[in-house]
Amino acid sequence: MLIQEGMGVQEKLALLADAAKYDVACTSSGVDRKNKPGTLGNAVSAGLCHSFAADGRCISLLKILFTNQCIYDCRYCVNRRSNDTRRTAFTPDEVCRLTIEFYRRNYIEGLFLSSGILHSPDYTMDLLYQTLWKLRNEYRFNGYIHIKAIPGADPALVERVGLLADRMSVNLELPTSEGLKRLAPAKTREKILRPMRQIQRGIQAQRQEIIPYRGGRRFVPAGQSTQMIVGATPENDYQMISVAEALYRNYDLKRVFYSAFVRVNDDSLLPALPGGPPLLREHRLYQADWLMRFYGFEAGELLSSKQPNFNVFLDPKCDWALRHLEQFPVEINKASYGMLLRVPGVGVKSAKRIAAARRSAVLDFPDLKRIGVVLKRAVYFITCNGRMMYPLKIDQDFITSQLLGDERRNAWDISQRDAYRQMSMFDDGFMQVQPDPEEKAGVLAGQL
Repeated sequence: MLIQEGMGVQEKLALLADAAKYDVACTSSGVDRKNKPGTLGNAVSAGLCHSFAADGRCISLLKILFTNQCIYDCRYCVNRRSNDTRRTAFTPDEVCRLTIEFYRRNYIEGLFLSSGILHSPDYTMDLLYQTLWKLRNEYRFNGYIHIKAIPGADPALVERVGLLADRMSVNLELPTSEGLKRLAPAKTREKILRPMRQIQRGIQAQRQEIIPYRGGRRFVPAGQSTQMIVGATPENDYQMISVAEALYRNYDLKRVFYSAFVRVNDDSLLPALPGGPPLLREHRLYQADWLMRFYGFEAGELLSSKQPNFNVFLDPKCDWALRHLEQFPVEINKASYGMLLRVPGVGVKSAKRIAAARRSAVLDFPDLKRIGVVLKRAVYFITCNGRMMYPLKIDQDFITSQLLGDERRNAWDISQRDAYRQMSMFDDGFMQVQPDPEEKAGVLAGQL
C-alpha cells in the first residue's frame, strides 16, 4: 500500500474526490463572516449556495480526502489498508490551489476536507493543520472550511486546527462499542469521544469568554457534527436515535448525520444487503432526528424496546400520532405551541404563524391552508372552533389507510433512488450527453 508517485493534481482530484463520497457529514456553514480587505471569500450563517444530489447530499463544497492511504483496516471502508487500490495524497499547497481556483470560478463556496490516516493520527493531523494554515494565511482564504478531527491525534493539534476551521467533525462511525470492535477494531469509543469533548469544551470556554480569540479567530464557530453508518451492524433504530439524543445533550453537537451502509468490500462480517443500501431507513432516522432537534420529541417517545424500529411506510411523526390518538383531535385555537408541533402536517413555521395569528383572530381551515399547514395530513388530528373539517372517525386503522397512500409513494421514491452515483461539475442529475474529455480535463484543472 504505497502512494503512487508522479500523479498529477487532476488525477489526484479524481481519485480523492471519489474516495470522499461516502462521508456525508457536511452541511451549511452556520457561521456569518464578511469578506475582509486582502482576503478572498466569506461565509454566510444562513448557509452556503447549495446544490444537492438526488438523496439530499450537499455538493457545494470541494469535498476531498487529503489522502486515501490508511493504516486502519475498517471492514466497511473503501480505503481500508487491505484493499488493493490506487493510493495517493495531496500536498498542502495542492489543496490550497484547488480550493482557490474552484472558488474564484464560483464552482464552490468552501472546503470539506477529510483524510485517511497516513503513518499516524498525529502525522495526518499535522498535515491538515499545515493545509489550513496556508489556506488562511498565505492564500488569504476567508471562506467556509469544514474539517475532520482525527481520533487519537495530539489535543494541541486539534486545538490549532479548530482555530482555523469553521466546523469540525469526528465520525462516531458505528452506534455501539460492540459494533466498533467487530468492524473497526483499531478504533475505540474512547478515542472518538475524546476529541469531541475537547471541541465541545473549547467552544463553551470561548462562548463564556474564558479563553480569548486568537489572531482574531474563534474556535470552531460553526460547531461540531458526527456521522453514523446505518445498517452495517445489527443495532436497531431505537438504539441509533438514543445515541444521537445523548450526543446532542452531552456534546452539544450541531448535527448527527446518518449514512446508509454501502457494501463496497467483500467481507463475511458485513451484511449482504440484497435490497441495496437501506436508504428508506436512513430517511426515517433523519426525520426522527429533526423531530428531536426542533419539535420537542424524545427518543423514548418515538420508539421503545417493544417497538425498536420505525414504520417503513409512515413518517415518525404520523406514526407517533396514530399511537397516541387519545391526545387528538387538537383544537387549533387553544392548543399550546408544543402540542401544535406534534400535529402531523404542522411544521415549526406554521406553528409559529398559528400562535401569532390566533391572538387577533379565530382561525378556520382556509386560514390554516394559507398559513402553510398540510391539511391532507392534519385534518385527521385537528379541530377549528370545535369541529373537524370533515365528519371523520378517529380510528387508527381508518386514518392509517388514508395516510399510507402518499407515504407508500414517498417510500418507493426514496428506496429506488440511484443515491450513490458520484456527481461531478458537469452533472445536474439529468445530463444524457457526456462532456468532451478535453473540456472536462480543462475545467477540473481550472482552465476555462
